Order: sequence, then structure tokens, then C-alpha cells
Amino acid sequence: MTLILASASPRRTALLNLMGFTHTQMPVDIDESAKSGETPKAMVERLAAEKAFTAYSRLDDALRRDAIILASDTLIAFEGESLGKPADEEDCVAMLQRLSGQVHEVLTSISVMDAQRQITQTITTEVHFAPVSEAQCRQYWATGEPADKAGSYAIQGIGGQFVKSVKGSVSAVIGLPLYETRCLLNEFGVDA
Repeated sequence: MTLILASASPRRTALLNLMGFTHTQMPVDIDESAKSGETPKAMVERLAAEKAFTAYSRLDDALRRDAIILASDTLIAFEGESLGKPADEEDCVAMLQRLSGQVHEVLTSISVMDAQRQITQTITTEVHFAPVSEAQCRQYWATGEPADKAGSYAIQGIGGQFVKSVKGSVSAVIGLPLYETRCLLNEFGVDA
């Protein structure tokens, strides 16, 4: 049995390694644009499932028989809207200013598939942001960290200084919910 992580994320592979899961990475690029009228939950579930399916479809027949694909997607839900990765500094500042002093949800979906089935789960974590000034947002952008992060921040990095409290899974906010991932992989017969 071969576990394949359909992601280039160093955070996700580090979390899998932390849990003791031997795996290979297979990054996939898909269109991550929201569909018209799509809720944040529907979007994050669709993206995780599409990433897993895309990776699976790229395998040759011999690998498909023994492969277990794990994919994940994370986004920020705020006021019913999905906040993805910032397009530029102004977008980052605007996002962080919206989150400043507010509570938002981080939605992380994990999708696991093999030759017989695919299961996708979503974990929701509530994050309370501290007030953040425009100057702090710009200083943070200058570090380079928020450029490829959903919602323009990384809780496990410098952006963690803006997080007042978390209710739920911190590892899900980082990109891979440890408990739920272990349970789902075990359901597919994958043990660390």
C-alpha cells in the first residue's frame, strides 16, 4: 500500500511525518476559483476532493491498485465569504483588516480515496483575531509569509501573533487535522 499526499505543502508533509505516516508527495494544480453561489464549506470540500481525484487519475493502473490518496484544502470563512490566498499586498492588508478584532472560521477538508471509494470530511475551527493595525499588516506582508496563505496569515508562523484564541483543531488551521486524518487513513487500512 502506498500513501500519496496530493500536495506540495511542506506543512502538510511535516504533519504526516510527525504522525509517522510514510508517504510520497504528488503536487496537483487545479482551478481553485469559487463557483457561482458556492458556500465556503462546499468550496473547500470540492477542492479537496478534486485534488485527490486529480492525483489518482494521474497514476498508472499498477499504482492505482495499491494507492491511497490524501488531499486537503484550507480556507477562511468570514461573513459567509471564502477568503483565499492574497493576490498582492493590498489584498493581504484588506483581508487582515477585515479579520482584525473579529472571529472567523477556518475550514479544512481532507479527502482520502482508493480504487473503491472516496471520503471527504470538513473540520471547522473558530479563530479569534486580535486587533491588527494597517502598519502591522504591511510589516507582516514584508516578511513574505502571508503571500501563499489562506486568509493572509500562518498561525504556525509570524502570523500566530495576531491570533487571540482558537476553538477547535490548531493543526487543521495549519493545513491538516491530525486526529481526523489519522482516523480516516486508518479507515482505509493505512497505519503509521
